[in-house]
Amino acid sequence: MTARGRYCLRRFSRATLDSRRKRESCYAALRDPRTLRFSDQPLDVDTRVVARVEYHGGHYHGWQAQPHLSVPTVQEALENALAAVAGLPVVTTCAGRTDTGVHGFSQIIHFDDHVGRSTKAWVMGVNRHLPDAVRVHWALPTSSDFHARFSATARHYRYILCNTPIRPAALSGLVTWYRHPLDLSVMNEAAQRLLGEHDFSAFRAASCQASSPDRFVSTCDVHRRGDLVIVDITANAFLHHMVRNVVGSLLAVGTAARSVGWFEEVLASRDRTLAAETAAADGLYLARVDYPDTFDLPPTPEGPTLLTGHL
Repeated sequence: MTARGRYCLRRFSRATLDSRRKRESCYAALRDPRTLRFSDQPLDVDTRVVARVEYHGGHYHGWQAQPHLSVPTVQEALENALAAVAGLPVVTTCAGRTDTGVHGFSQIIHFDDHVGRSTKAWVMGVNRHLPDAVRVHWALPTSSDFHARFSATARHYRYILCNTPIRPAALSGLVTWYRHPLDLSVMNEAAQRLLGEHDFSAFRAASCQASSPDRFVSTCDVHRRGDLVIVDITANAFLHHMVRNVVGSLLAVGTAARSVGWFEEVLASRDRTLAAETAAADGLYLARVDYPDTFDLPPTPEGPTLLTGHL
C-alpha cells in the first residue's frame, strides 16, 4: 500500500470525508483486496454508518427479523453481531428485504453508531461475531441524510439458472436447476416488454404490502455463460416475488410453452393467476443497489463470485 493510502486509512473519519478528493483517494486503496485495511480511529458518536453485507439466503428465513416466529433471519444475525461490538442494541435498515432463500451479494444497510467505534471494528469485529453465511465487506461513515432504502435510486437483481440435463451438485443452493432447453432469443424479446413504467400486479405476490404496483424497469436482459442462464433486471424498486414471478413466466416463453404475445398479455392483464408459477428462490441474488454519486459509495464488484465479467 502506498504512503498516501496508509495516511488516508488512518484518518478515515467523518471530518476527513468532508473532502471529496481525500475520500476518493481512500476509496482507491479500499478497492484493492490485497491492501484492504480499515481505520482504528473511532468515529464521532452518533455517526451514521453505511455498510455492504453479503449473505447466503439458504440458511435464513429472509432478511427481516421475526422474533415472534423464532426463526433465523439475516437481520437478526447481523444485529446480534453489531450489538456485540457496540455493547448495546443496534438497529439496521436495509435497501431491500429479501425473501427466504434469496441471497444478498450486495445488500446495503445503514445504522447509527451511538458509541463511536472505528470502521475496523464495524467490519472485522462484526465479522468475528457473524456466522459463516453472513459477511460485512465494508463499513463507512456517511451523511446523516443517507437512508439505505429511501436514498436508493435502483436495485439490480440477478437470477441464475443452471441449464443442464443433470442437477449440479457443487452449485446446490446457489443456482436454480432447469433441465429443459431454453431459447434465449425469445426470452429476451419478452423481457424487453417489461421496460418502462408499468403496473406489475400480474407478477406480484398476493401477500405484497406495497401501496402501489407501479414500478419502473430500466433493464431486463437474458444471457448465457456456459451452462448458466442469467436474468438481470434493474428497477427503481420491486414488488414481493416480482423477479421470481417474471423469471417463471420467461421460462414458459423460453421452452415454447407460451409465446411472447402471451407474456405481454399477462403484463397488461394485471392478473397474477394468468402468469406462470413462481421460480425458486435459490437462484436469486440482490446483486447491486445504486445511490446518487453524492454519497460516494465504493463500487460494487461483479457478483456473485461464481460468475465473471461486469454488471
